[in-house]
Amino acid sequence: MRAAWTTTTLGEIAQIVSGATPKTTVPEYWDGGIPWATPRDLSDLEGATISATPRTLSESGLRSCTASLLPVGSVLLSSRAPIGHVAINTVPMATNQGFKSFIPHPSVVDANFLYWWLKRNRPLLESLGNGATFKELSKRVTAGIPIDLPPIVEQRRIASVLDAASSLRAKRFQALVKFDTLVEAIFFKTFGTPGVNPKGYEVVPMVELVDAHRPITYGILKPGDDVAAGVPYVRVVDMIDHSIDVSRLRRTTPEISQQYKRSLLARDDLVMSIRGHVGRLAIVGDDAVGANITQDTARLAISRANPRYVLECLRTPDLQRWMSGFTKGAAVRGINLTDVKRIPVPLPPRSEQDLFAEQALEAQGQRAAHLASQRKLDVLFASLQQRAFRGEL
Repeated sequence: MRAAWTTTTLGEIAQIVSGATPKTTVPEYWDGGIPWATPRDLSDLEGATISATPRTLSESGLRSCTASLLPVGSVLLSSRAPIGHVAINTVPMATNQGFKSFIPHPSVVDANFLYWWLKRNRPLLESLGNGATFKELSKRVTAGIPIDLPPIVEQRRIASVLDAASSLRAKRFQALVKFDTLVEAIFFKTFGTPGVNPKGYEVVPMVELVDAHRPITYGILKPGDDVAAGVPYVRVVDMIDHSIDVSRLRRTTPEISQQYKRSLLARDDLVMSIRGHVGRLAIVGDDAVGANITQDTARLAISRANPRYVLECLRTPDLQRWMSGFTKGAAVRGINLTDVKRIPVPLPPRSEQDLFAEQALEAQGQRAAHLASQRKLDVLFASLQQRAFRGEL
C-alpha cells in the first residue's frame, strides 16, 4: 500500500494564502458580514470546521487590504500566536495575517486528509517558526514542507477513519463534561444556592466548622530545594480535580516541615488556595496524610460538618464570589486567613450532608472511570494517527 504514496511539498498540493487586517479606525471596513478569522477563533472550536467568526468585514474592508476570500473547503492554519491551529471553512471566509491557509488542488489532496496531516504534524510546524518576538511560519517555509501523499481515494478513506475516531472522542468528552457538573447539580437540588439559602439552614462562619485543636492555618513559607527523602508538601499545582496528585509532590527537609507542624495534613482535611488563584479546593486522601502545605494554601480541618459537603459548598459560585470580594493585592492577589475564617457556610442536618457526600463520591467514581477510558482512547487515537500517516491502516 505504501508503495503507491508519493513525496511532494505543501506548496505543490495547494495554493497557500496569507491573510491581512483592514484598518480598524475605518468603521466602514467592518461588520459587513464577511467572516474574518483570527487564530483565537480556531482555539475555541470543538470540531474540525469553522462557519462563523466574532468579527466580520465589509466588501470595502476586504478590498482595502491583501486578505483573500477563501473558498469553502479551504484549510486554515494559524502561522503565529500560536502556530498549529487548524480548521476547514464551511462558508467563504477571510483571515487576519496570522494564517497560512491552503486552497487544496482537489485532484491531488483531500481537504480532510490535509487537515489531519497538519494536526498530526503540529510539532514539526512549530519547530519551523522563526522570529524574535514570537515564532511565525513564513509562506516560503510553509510551501517547502514535505508531505507524503497516498492516492486521493486512500486519502479520503484515512480521513474518514480519523473523522469517525475523533467523533467518538468528542462524544466521550461531552459525557465527561456532564459528569463535571453532576455533583454541582446534585448539590443545588438538595440544598439550593448558599447565597439564597432557600431552606433556611443555620449559617455559620468557617472557623466554627474546624477542629479547635487544628485551627485554620497556612503552610511553609520557604520549602527550599526538593529533598528526595524529605516530607512531601502540597502546592496549588498539585490540586487537581478536587484531590491531591501525590505523584508530583515536592519534598522539604524534616526540619523545615517540623517548624510548620501546625499545617500537617490528616485524612479528609480540605486544602484551599489563598494566593494567586484563590478558592481552588482539594480533599486529603490516605495517600496525602502527613504531607505539609505552603503559604499559598490554607488547611481546613473540618470537624463539625461533612468535609465533602463543605468542599462542594465552597465551590459554588456564591461562595467563590464571596471569597473574590475579599481577595486583595496587586502583584500577587490573596485572601487573609481572617476572612477565610469568616466564610459563611449554610449548615444542613448532618444526615443530609452525609447522604449528599455519598452521592458525590459515587458520581466522582463514575467520572474517574470515564476519565480513565477517555485517556485510553486518546492514546489509541494518537496511535491511529501515527499508523494512518505511515500507510499502515
